[in-house]
Amino acid sequence: MKYNNATFVTSIANIATIPVAIGKEVAFAGRSNAGKSRALNTITGIKSLAKISKTPGRTQLINLFTIGVDRFLVDLPGYGYAKVAESIKKRWQHTLDHYIATRQSLIGIILVMDIRHPLQETDLQMIELCIYYGHKIHILLTKADKITKNIANSTLYDVRKKLQMHEKHVSIQKFSSLTNEGLFEVHAKLDDWFNELLPNCSQYQH
Repeated sequence: MKYNNATFVTSIANIATIPVAIGKEVAFAGRSNAGKSRALNTITGIKSLAKISKTPGRTQLINLFTIGVDRFLVDLPGYGYAKVAESIKKRWQHTLDHYIATRQSLIGIILVMDIRHPLQETDLQMIELCIYYGHKIHILLTKADKITKNIANSTLYDVRKKLQMHEKHVSIQKFSSLTNEGLFEVHAKLDDWFNELLPNCSQYQH
């Protein structure tokens, strides 16, 4: 796949207005301060594709990007950190839960975690939710450049060990948007997901 061909399609504030679920989607999820938007930009090679804010939690919409016929990347609202009203947090959580539970075109979740603070309670809840609905998860331990290689490798080992019971559903890697560490690996994972045969693949219809 040519991920550098990613193009913005639409933003959705209300899950009820999301385009018809046709084709294949991979969604990016994660805590608001985990570097999700930056990871998405690095993966596509487009620095301004996903908006990056100095204030975590500013991604309040579901943002859809096309990477070719019937292939889409989805930037979901961040969770768990944003300093916003409790009512907004509850609305975001409802949106995430509903999307993951009902989206027929969803073929996998890229779950972004800061390698210095992995497997927070909200991350574990997201993993359980995705597994419950049968979704594959690929975890990016981001900001690997912020710690030494030895500590990064140790953290990777620890996270894999803690999630060993879910190894059929969950894969894990280190990632850095600064050094591009792990970029080939996540591209390969996305290629595998998008190349799996699924029926009834055609473009979004608005």
